[in-house]
Amino acid sequence: MPLSQAVPIHDAATLGKLIRRARKQQGLNLETLAGLCGLSIRFLSELENGRDTCGLGRILIVLDTLGIELSAVPPEGFES
Repeated sequence: MPLSQAVPIHDAATLGKLIRRARKQQGLNLETLAGLCGLSIRFLSELENGRDTCGLGRILIVLDTLGIELSAVPPEGFES
């Protein structure tokens, strides 16, 4: 599946696989991405391996660095 299509994220493992695939398609290794994000290689490795306890703020930094847009679809009938 091309990265330009929406990918439903239901767990940390799916998000980690998406991030790993995007990183590799952009020709980045963990060390380079860590430098671009200002985060540790260990954190990125844990994120890519689906660790549930990774902080959302740091995940959002990684997604932004890789150019991945995160969106949420509210349930039907949801009023803002």
